[in-house]
Amino acid sequence: MKVAAMGGGARREGSWARRMLAVAAVLALGLSVTGCNFDLGGEAKYPSPNKQKPGPTVQYEDDPGVFGAGGLFGPDAPEDQGGGGGIGVNNLLWRASLDTVSFMPLVSADPFGGVIITDWYTPPSAPDERFKINIYILGRALRADGLRASVFRQQMQSGTWVDAPVALNTATDLENAILTRARQMRLAGSQ
Repeated sequence: MKVAAMGGGARREGSWARRMLAVAAVLALGLSVTGCNFDLGGEAKYPSPNKQKPGPTVQYEDDPGVFGAGGLFGPDAPEDQGGGGGIGVNNLLWRASLDTVSFMPLVSADPFGGVIITDWYTPPSAPDERFKINIYILGRALRADGLRASVFRQQMQSGTWVDAPVALNTATDLENAILTRARQMRLAGSQ
């Protein structure tokens, strides 16, 4: 009689409990299946359309991995080019760039992006002008086109700094000085 007295409430509670039990069972089954490691044999190979030969067979290549060929930090650079060293750009160009502008204060130096930004520097011989340099290392190879430099100049006029033109060959001369220093470092390292 108690069931009749409770009416639909007992049925609702029983129905809710059955639903929760079913949800818990599905979750437990799902978690147990995801923990399984089914080894069906074979290797993970991917079709390579550019390596296919004419005919019905498909050529396969190795799994490139989650981060692509070479992993998270890219493929290894050949040792003779001075790449590597745990940074994203050519190690020799990076170190030579830092050596070349070591007399100037640095604002930012990002070895993974290959960007060096100096703060304004006032030469002691010319207190009414100041310079700023941005250096961009564009790759992992030790090449002349793997480096870009920008030089900025300001002059003091009426108590304020005003942008002034820079000689056309200044950035090129700076790039050449960095490349020369990188070559010296490579030769010193190979001896």
